[in-house]
Amino acid sequence: MTEVKSIINEIEYQSGTIVSKQIIKKKNGNVTLFAFDEGESLTEHTSPYEALVSIADGEMEIKVGGTPYNVKAGEFILLPSNIPHGLVAVKKSKMLLTMIKETE
Repeated sequence: MTEVKSIINEIEYQSGTIVSKQIIKKKNGNVTLFAFDEGESLTEHTSPYEALVSIADGEMEIKVGGTPYNVKAGEFILLPSNIPHGLVAVKKSKMLLTMIKETE
């Protein structure tokens, strides 16, 4: 069923943790909503997927290949595949992560 939903209202913050909600899951990629409490993080890692991180609320520091970027509500950043990246919520933050794997 097609309907309009709010990124901000579709997922809620929980104290001291990260909450995720998968919206789409396919073999070549997925779309997931995340809510991070302030200070919560994902440690540096690599992925075979290209990713688009769109910040819906708050502010995050996202490191890509060792370079830090501050990304705020209304902004997005592209993460190339196979390059180390990690992030920390500077403030409580909600983000939409779209990951796409190139198919052969």
